[in-house]
Amino acid sequence: MKIEIIELSKRPDLIDKATDYFWKCWGKESNYKFYRDCIVNSTDDRKALPKFYFVLDKEEIIASYALLTNDIISRQDLLPWLACLFVNESHRNNGIAGQLLDHGLLESKRKGFDKLYLATDLDGFYEKKGWEHITNGFNIDDSVIKIYSRDTK
Repeated sequence: MKIEIIELSKRPDLIDKATDYFWKCWGKESNYKFYRDCIVNSTDDRKALPKFYFVLDKEEIIASYALLTNDIISRQDLLPWLACLFVNESHRNNGIAGQLLDHGLLESKRKGFDKLYLATDLDGFYEKKGWEHITNGFNIDDSVIKIYSRDTK
């Protein structure tokens, strides 16, 4: 399935819809303002990061990811981070996640970064996509999370 990946700063008319989507995928009742503030402040084209991306199907957001300066884990020395990768269940197994990952690598390279990082508790998915498990880090609750990287070249 060929998709169009849209940077939110190119479609500011969708800030409310995008905020709701990211928050429903990743947030909790107590942090809507956190997501809203992150997203609203990502639309400045003069700044390389943070940036939020999404895929539309008839004006409905069906997938997303973000490029961030940190993923709120212990390894603040690494950047950028690919985060918030999500594909709606009804659109999974169509290659969308792989296209989002490839897009994130291209965007990171275009923005001048040699590597891209991600943190996950998934087993096996990112290895199949060419990502290398480089170390572990810690979430804010001290739980261990795997950190992966991939060259953008």
